[in-house]
Parts: sequence; structure tokens; C-alpha cells
Amino acid sequence: MSPDSLKSLALELGFSTARICRADEAWSAGERLAEFIADGHHGSMGWMAETLERRQHPTAMWPEAKSAVVVGLNYGPEQDPLPLLERRSEGVISVYAQNADYHDLLKKRLKHLARAFAEKTGQQVKVFVDTAPLMEKPLAEKAGLGWQGKHTNLVSREFGSWLFLGVMLTEAELDPDEAERDTCGSCRVCLDICPTEAFPEPYRLDARRCISYLTIEHKGVIPVEFRAPMGNRIYGCDDCLAVCPWNKFAQTSNEMAFHPRPELKGPLLAELAALDDAGFRQVFTASPVKRIGRDRFVRNVMIAIGNSGDAGLIPSVEAALGDAAPAVRAMAVWALARLDDERARAASAAALDAETDADVRAEWRRLLSGAE
Repeated sequence: MSPDSLKSLALELGFSTARICRADEAWSAGERLAEFIADGHHGSMGWMAETLERRQHPTAMWPEAKSAVVVGLNYGPEQDPLPLLERRSEGVISVYAQNADYHDLLKKRLKHLARAFAEKTGQQVKVFVDTAPLMEKPLAEKAGLGWQGKHTNLVSREFGSWLFLGVMLTEAELDPDEAERDTCGSCRVCLDICPTEAFPEPYRLDARRCISYLTIEHKGVIPVEFRAPMGNRIYGCDDCLAVCPWNKFAQTSNEMAFHPRPELKGPLLAELAALDDAGFRQVFTASPVKRIGRDRFVRNVMIAIGNSGDAGLIPSVEAALGDAAPAVRAMAVWALARLDDERARAASAAALDAETDADVRAEWRRLLSGAE
């Protein structure tokens, strides 16, 4: 199977783009990753440090790999997601998580592509979709799908900042495509829009300050300084992606492209706050949101309610003060204080007497001290 035939098959399978690069050449991405870990910018994602050696180069995953076929699937939204941030009584779920888990979506198609290539050529293959220690974005840049922008995500001339990535490694030596060059220029809108200033400099992300990290990876109580900037973002954050000027070239007409579930575009916070574990699993069946679990998700919802300014949501917060999950209770204390400080103070004495969790007790005491 020729490289052109392979790429054509990828498009037939529903991928938006496919290109090829060498997998066995030296690159600087491994050094950048080591610096990211050394600076502690990975936060509590200990698995990144544990797998650093295997992540630093594709051949560390598979020494026989010679070529990488990098595929992309456009998930660009039909409308700008940023206006949803103004609808404060609704929750904002990152565009990529508004339907089925993209890992499953891509892997099924990628396995089909790999199987066809292996049967035709007899060459060994392995597929990866963000679930193994392989750096897809540097490979995508090397293959020419786009370049890693100042927000550290891939930017494409055709699809803007909206591409899911998958990789097929093979021992076959395939003719590589030309790498893409960085065309961000002097633009820094993706850096300036970040609500938590998560970019210490262009092309460097401090995940500990990133709302996507905080709402998805971070366990327990959200640090105080990030709660108000989170707004009504309850899973992930699209700000730096959505503001990218290259999105104006993004194609959204592919009938096989990713489409959101309508009920996950601006779900009501009151309904989300009431979810128990069974209800959460039902609402987010097959969704990537399901992986963080009900407690972490409702913790995020409490912060969104605290930022809503909607007094009609106070009953939802008061109900959460008795939640079984300490992180939910702690963020409910903060939310109630934001919506009705006097009411929160009136509830504090009885709550402190009954509370056994140190984090929740600390929230009540912080409320009584008048700290912001």
C-alpha cells in the first residue's frame, strides 16, 4: 500500500487529514517534556513523570518503529463556544467532551486503517490515541498536520485548533511529508485570554493553573485563587482554542465529523447539582466526562453555582452542604458564601460542630474569617 493510498483510506474512514513522518529521527520534544516535568508543571499527574523515559521518543515505545502515520479528526464546533460563558446558570463542558469519548471514536477507525495496511504490506503496526506514553502533537507537527501553537496545542491551517489526533506507528519505511512551520507570528490572543494565566511564557503551559487540569485531573478542593476565574466551566476549558484566529479557516461541513449532544451544550447547573452517582453515569454514558466521577464533577458544579450570581440556585447549594463527598461539601460552603454570605454564616456554627473533614472545616473557618 502506497503512502497516498494509505492517506486516501484514512479519509474514506472519516478522518479529516492524514500525513506521514519518520518516527526514528532525533527531535527536541523529549527535552521540552523533561523541562516541563522538572519545573513541576505537570502538577499531580505523576504518571507523566513515571513514563517520562518512554514518552521522550516514539522509538522508546517501540524500537522497531520507522514511520508514523498521524491522523486528525476535525471536531470544530459550528458556533463559537465562548458566549456560553455568559450564561451563568448553565454549565460549560469543553467542546471535545460534548459527545462520545473521542478515544473510542478514533481508535476504532485507526485500527481499521492499521489492519488494512498490515494485511496489504505484511508490516507490523501499533496504534495510539492519547492513552499511551506517546507525544502525538510533536509527531503531528513533524508530519505537517499543523504546528504546536503558543497555547501548546496543535494549530492547523485547515482546521484551526480543533483536531483530535491519533497515530499509527509502523516498522515500514514510508516517504515522509513535509513538516509544518510555526505561523503564530506575533499573535498572543490564546495566552492573553487564559483566565488563570496558565502560560508562564509562549509555548509553555503550567498545568497546575490550567482550568482543564483543575476540573479534570485535580482531586480534592480547588485552590481559592482559581475558583472565581473558573466561571461556569465545569469540565475543561476551550478559551485558548476558541480564540485562535486560524479557526476562521476551520472546516465544519464534514458529515462524519464530531457533533455535540444537544443536552451537553449548556446543561442547567441546578439539574447537574442534583445528580447522584447513578444519575451521573446515566447522563454521561460513553462520555469522557464519566471518567472523573460524580464527586469531582459536582465539585466543579458547586464552583460554577458560586460564580453564577443566581440566588435561585441556593437550595442546590444547601443540599450539597450535606453531600457525602468532602470536596463537594467544601465547594458548597464557598458557593453559598458567594451567593448569600449572611445565610452561610448563619449555617456555619451547626455545620462546624458536625463536620469531621479537615478541608471542609477549613472552608467554614475561611468564611468566618472574611477571607476572599
